[in-house]
Amino acid sequence: MLQDANDNRWLDQLTRLIGKRSKLGKLLDGYRQLKEANDICSHFSRYLQPLIASNEDLKSQVFQIRHNVYCNELGFEPIRENGEETDEFDRYAKYCLIEHLNTQQYAGTVRIVTPQKSDDKLPIEKYCLDSITNASLNPTNFARQDICEVSRLAVPNVFRRRQMDRFAGAATGAINYSTYSETELRCFPFIAVGLYFSAAALAMHENIKHAYVMMEPRLARSMGFVGIRFEQIGPVVDYHGKRAPYYINQKLLYKSLTPGFRVMLEHIQKSIELSARNQ
Repeated sequence: MLQDANDNRWLDQLTRLIGKRSKLGKLLDGYRQLKEANDICSHFSRYLQPLIASNEDLKSQVFQIRHNVYCNELGFEPIRENGEETDEFDRYAKYCLIEHLNTQQYAGTVRIVTPQKSDDKLPIEKYCLDSITNASLNPTNFARQDICEVSRLAVPNVFRRRQMDRFAGAATGAINYSTYSETELRCFPFIAVGLYFSAAALAMHENIKHAYVMMEPRLARSMGFVGIRFEQIGPVVDYHGKRAPYYINQKLLYKSLTPGFRVMLEHIQKSIELSARNQ
């Protein structure tokens, strides 16, 4: 781990010395980014384990994380007496969790809403259908069992803290640095990526062909860093903040995915498949 950090610093120094705009500098910078991605993917699999939340106990963990994030922290939804955030779409949804192996805490959750009946709607269809301007990719064009929506992605506050928050007090959710190592902290910004990969792996496991998501454009751009190219299918609207409708399928997912994060997706697919077999 220390050698990885030293290698990265050496590459940074050499790239600055040569100049990023030179041909060699661009090659070195590209190699550095790929190496860093591979390092992060390796660290992710070492500390974090995706699984399907298939039983009631795990689903309760999902709903509690969502309540803490969507109700207590963000105020998007009203506080529930039972401390669990659920909605009408949970009747036909499937869930993933990411477990932090060292503490056995759950570092995030996401769901895919998977309609089966003709009157089962995606959240995007119920609340934002008018925002979809790409008629060819409107979810109403496809069979219900062939579509899903990725939604309710939630990462607990403690797993979102960065090194800049080292001196923040416990009341603000700062990470306990005696519990989480510096190497582990490098994984935490990619928990959201891991959750999207988990949702993708679960959708592929269920043979779903078309996926939708409402997200902030800046989040969509940041997903592009690892090569996840969502296709925007409508303008930005006001829906829990400024969000736009996006579409993705398996071909689009693999088209631009960088090699380092392809390894991460393959690892997550294996974890999801194993979790499905153990249900």
